[in-house]
Amino acid sequence: MSARQTHLSEPPAPNPAAPGPLLDRATQVTSDGAAWLASATPYPRSTLALWETRPGAPVVLPCGSAFDVVSVPAVFGRRMLDRLWDEGPGSGPVAAHRGRMLLFASPGTAQRLPSLLAWEEWSPAVPAPLCHGTGDAVTVPAPTAPADAAPAARLGSRWLVAPDTRQPWLPGPEVLLWAGVRAARAIAGAAVRISIFPPADQDAKVYDVSRRR
Repeated sequence: MSARQTHLSEPPAPNPAAPGPLLDRATQVTSDGAAWLASATPYPRSTLALWETRPGAPVVLPCGSAFDVVSVPAVFGRRMLDRLWDEGPGSGPVAAHRGRMLLFASPGTAQRLPSLLAWEEWSPAVPAPLCHGTGDAVTVPAPTAPADAAPAARLGSRWLVAPDTRQPWLPGPEVLLWAGVRAARAIAGAAVRISIFPPADQDAKVYDVSRRR
């Protein structure tokens, strides 16, 4: 078993290489983070040049090489982040775009996660994630939010956990499956039976995102 893999019956171990705090970290991409995003494109220098001249411009990036992306509805995504940061290893970069949450994951996640989900007894009420991998592309928010953008526009497409390094830690399919199942339990409660987990904790607590620094 690799260092990234974990048994689904227990929370993934905290990862010190995971990105920083979710709530209090900067939501603008650093120069190293921009370089990592640009590395996913065939022409990284051109992408970086675009951002130098138009830092507020969103861009379409291909998946499958530097990262995969798992897209979930925003509310469900927030519940997944709650679990990742409160009980798990944290998250990779995360963006919000047009009512959905984009969780950046390790390459190969888009191919493996659907089969893992199919193995589970998911409630029909749980939204199926959209998995973007090799051959797919996603629109990511601009590295820097335009200063003159309306508040509604800034909320519609923004970074929640912005990449700040050239080699950010990315969760794999097992970690996202764990977070998704935990989120489903929180929503459905005792009505949804997922036998691989012990009974859900009764005492919910606010996750401490400051522990990453």
